[in-house]
Amino acid sequence: ETNLRHALERNELSLNYQAKLDLKTRAITGVEALLRWNSRYLGSITPTQFIPIAEETGLIVPIGRWVIKTACAQNVSWQQQGLPPVCMAVNLSLRQLMNENLLQDIETTLKETGMLPNLLELEVTESMVMHNPAHFIPILSKIKNIGVRLAIDDFGTGYSSLAQIKNFPIDTIKVDRSFIRNLPQDLENKAITEAIIVMGKNLSLTVVAEGVETKEQENFLKEQVCDEMQGFYFSKPVEPESFAELLRTHNDNFKNQFN
Repeated sequence: ETNLRHALERNELSLNYQAKLDLKTRAITGVEALLRWNSRYLGSITPTQFIPIAEETGLIVPIGRWVIKTACAQNVSWQQQGLPPVCMAVNLSLRQLMNENLLQDIETTLKETGMLPNLLELEVTESMVMHNPAHFIPILSKIKNIGVRLAIDDFGTGYSSLAQIKNFPIDTIKVDRSFIRNLPQDLENKAITEAIIVMGKNLSLTVVAEGVETKEQENFLKEQVCDEMQGFYFSKPVEPESFAELLRTHNDNFKNQFN
């Protein structure tokens, strides 16, 4: 906890970026910013170890503010390098969502970095918003009014009903990796994934499958007309320069195939 308090000022935090692939066009259309911490004294600490501590102590608020700002600035920098604009996804924690300065922080960041609001997508987990829908729907609606996109992460694990989901001002649902893991062999997960994709389509939402690790999983998702996939099969989370290279070479190769 003490080391984490100094992580920001010591420049120990960084972001890796994981591509999202459009399953229909095969183009990279989005990317998720993932927080990494390499402590001077403790070495590399995994997010599963330090995020709960940051959440518990409230440090997640200044850290989260830094993440949004860094991710937006990076996205603008890629565009200035001549790369195509992609939607940047950033995770929001419960503490951040409840922070009264959140809206102002988002607006300030967009203004300072010059990023278009529709290129930022904030992700909240399903269990987080189901905790108190009446409280969170107005907050999410205000974020949506800025023009920022909203996604529900880990979808399928939070026991929400279809009736509740349609009340949320969201653009995207991300199918939790636990359902993707044993596809297409696991019949139960197959049925759940199919149902989530159909539901997403009926609500005009973008459906993203997380944790895709095999060709079989990709083929199954394509058959089900899932919109996007994210996972080690296409790309692991990588440093900013590597993502820029991936975006450049992948989208160029993809264009050449169709010219």
